[in-house]
Amino acid sequence: MAEDGRGPSIWEKFSHQPGRIADGTTGDVAADHYHRTADDVALLRRLGVGSYRFSVSWSRVLPSGRGPVNAAGLDFYDRLVDELLAAGIDPMVTLYHHDLPQGLEDDGGWINPATAHAFGAYAAVVGERLADRVKAWVPLSEPNVAAFLGYGLGSSAPGHRLNFDALHVGHQVLLGHGHGVAALRAAGAREVGCANNHAPIWPGSEDPADVGAAKLFDAIWNGMFLEPMLLGRYPGDIAPLMEDLVAPGDMAVIRQPLDFYGVNYYSPIRIAAAADDAPLPFEVFEMLGYDRTDRGWTVVPDALREWLITFRARFRAALPPIVVTECGASYGVGPDDAGVVDDQQRIDYLDAHLRAVATACERGVDVRGFYAWSLLDGFEFAEGLAQRYGLVHVDFETLERTPKRSFEWYAGLIGAQTRSVG
Repeated sequence: MAEDGRGPSIWEKFSHQPGRIADGTTGDVAADHYHRTADDVALLRRLGVGSYRFSVSWSRVLPSGRGPVNAAGLDFYDRLVDELLAAGIDPMVTLYHHDLPQGLEDDGGWINPATAHAFGAYAAVVGERLADRVKAWVPLSEPNVAAFLGYGLGSSAPGHRLNFDALHVGHQVLLGHGHGVAALRAAGAREVGCANNHAPIWPGSEDPADVGAAKLFDAIWNGMFLEPMLLGRYPGDIAPLMEDLVAPGDMAVIRQPLDFYGVNYYSPIRIAAAADDAPLPFEVFEMLGYDRTDRGWTVVPDALREWLITFRARFRAALPPIVVTECGASYGVGPDDAGVVDDQQRIDYLDAHLRAVATACERGVDVRGFYAWSLLDGFEFAEGLAQRYGLVHVDFETLERTPKRSFEWYAGLIGAQTRSVG
């Protein structure tokens, strides 16, 4: 067991395997928010945010994923919620951000249908403790990332390479979402939504093979997770692949009423048809002519505007209000000799994407909130500590926090918006 009774997660095992993490680091300490909560909440207060989205560690609450509750772990989140509320900040709680307890992975992880039920039981435990004070909830963050990168391609924990067999995992994660929503409702949660990773999918060329591959990829990456949640069905392009995986009643479990639909956006994806002997029928095609973040992702704010407007046009009455639950960029600039972190590129990135959201709102899209990823530099999964997304620079040796220029810019933006509303 780790500190205060927390059990191991799949990311601890994965990150300690040689070659798994790009920079060879682990998430054992990262930004150490657990021991620096008061300082980090003070930063949030200084930033002026009205809401803060954070994740609960399943294995901190239930060390083996099921069974006895770890009181110390649940108490930590109880205190964090109280500190946020005392600072005038509404918490948005995410219950799962890819960190499955290793005990459940040892029993098959998301391949095992029992995990979806275990997630519902976990959601009930946290909901019963916090729902009296936490208004907004996200059961699972980015189910497509958890299923396809963790179980399909093996680039994320737990590192399985199932290729198309990961469709089964995607279905099980969606069932976990449904059980989680139901459990949170039963515990008195007032607003329950999602945080799905979405991207416009662009074909590599006008060749029919590329167009077809992009259409299939769009159905798997985007449609497979939004259509079951909103419409209770899988997209037509992949429905035949799902027939043997869907049991009677499954789609009713998945299609729970949502109070908001969360969109995590970073970059569009260009897809080309793969060679006939490739394990998958599509491949990612390099996008030229755009600026890139340090992560290598293209900077295309108009793609976010495109996604939001197209999303509303397609789903209309079935679509609840939208919240941009993640949007941000990695730029690795550190403190200069004067201690200033001049990350103008991040300012430009956030400014352009906020303007894209504003344009979508002018076109009739109901967007209720925007969450920048992220407050702190931290452990970015398979990329390790090298990719810095934070508004606050973290020295991973001393753990000293240094607000970047983007922090001050964002605080000014929020303050101006607050004054205009007031």
